[in-house]
Amino acid sequence: MSLLQSGDPQPVEYVNLTGPAPILLLCDHASNRIPLSLGDLGVSEAERGRHIGYDIGAAAITRYLAEWLDAPALLSCFSRLVVDLNRRIDDPTSMPPVSDGTFVPGNRDLSPADRQARIDALFTPYHNAVADQLAGFAGRGIKPAVLSIHSCTAVMAGFHRPWEIGVLWNQDGRIAEPLMAELARPGDINVGDNQPYSGRDHHGHTLDFHAEPAGLPHVLIEVRQDLIETPGGQRAWAERLYNAFVPVLAALGETA
Repeated sequence: MSLLQSGDPQPVEYVNLTGPAPILLLCDHASNRIPLSLGDLGVSEAERGRHIGYDIGAAAITRYLAEWLDAPALLSCFSRLVVDLNRRIDDPTSMPPVSDGTFVPGNRDLSPADRQARIDALFTPYHNAVADQLAGFAGRGIKPAVLSIHSCTAVMAGFHRPWEIGVLWNQDGRIAEPLMAELARPGDINVGDNQPYSGRDHHGHTLDFHAEPAGLPHVLIEVRQDLIETPGGQRAWAERLYNAFVPVLAALGETA
């Protein structure tokens, strides 16, 4: 039996594919949906609604940015609990049996065939979609900026994170460095430079695999989830990001 059934969506949501901007927006953890064939993985609805199931608020911000920047976006349609699209498939957290203290019975003792079914149905189609979009840009002689949108918890392991937003990057600071300056310019938020995670410890497989080797300018954004739990917060932070991205991406185009 196929992992995905007739009542399931396709593995990737495509937004504004005809947008002309030289930008590709990605949201690896947009949804907390579980394929019908897997039931609920033994995880309650309340637990699936936490950060372990998806990046709260990230999908809405990605859709706003796709509209306002007039750029294409790709969003995942299934939970990171099934397979984490932003992890290497050999990473122990790729299909976690425990996530932030919550047991995931449906991920225990997975057979190689079970794991491969998730890779074939969800992981590979998403990354093929990213590769296809980038190939389309390359075919037009365009090196797009790749913007990966995520969200993070306000508290982790008892530590209250002081950063409202984090900018993750490795060696390529073409977007990250001026973006941090733009975000910090109003003086009302604390911007994390490679916080609360670091782009230098292979935290983001998607960008490591698709953007960095190709020499494409890229950045991973982490917005704190307590600020974007509501539609109003999501729109407000999308506006803040849009206003910061516009001059940075414009300057990037002039110097590319």
